[in-house]
Amino acid sequence: MTAINPAGAASIRGTNDASNTQNRDGLTNLSMDDFMKLLITEMQNQDPLEPMSNAEMLQQIGQIRGIGATDQLTRTLTSLSNSQELVTASNLIGREVQALADEGTEVNGIVDRVTVETDEANQRMTKVHVEGKTIDIRNIRQINSV
Repeated sequence: MTAINPAGAASIRGTNDASNTQNRDGLTNLSMDDFMKLLITEMQNQDPLEPMSNAEMLQQIGQIRGIGATDQLTRTLTSLSNSQELVTASNLIGREVQALADEGTEVNGIVDRVTVETDEANQRMTKVHVEGKTIDIRNIRQINSV
């Protein structure tokens, strides 16, 4: 039977440590739906002579709620961070910056515009533009008053 420990790692009862490590690595990227399907399958296929105790079931349901709350918090914090980056970048328009451009060259100049791009992994990146060069906001080294 699968049990999820408080740290979120999966373990399989009655397996050795090497097998346990492989299972833990394979289960760490489960979505909430995958976890629910696994729990339901586990309950349907449990040993009728030794069924899951109510305490074990409540523990797993509590962990599901914790995972859901953590996922929601992560989404909220990511959204807040993205919004803050955009506000910070927009406040740089008209200001002189020293930074490292996306192509790796040093850039000194005045920010003329801000864009938001998405990479292959669908991650949002806030970019500022100086003298035709694109700069990730995290690569700004110095902001000078004009």
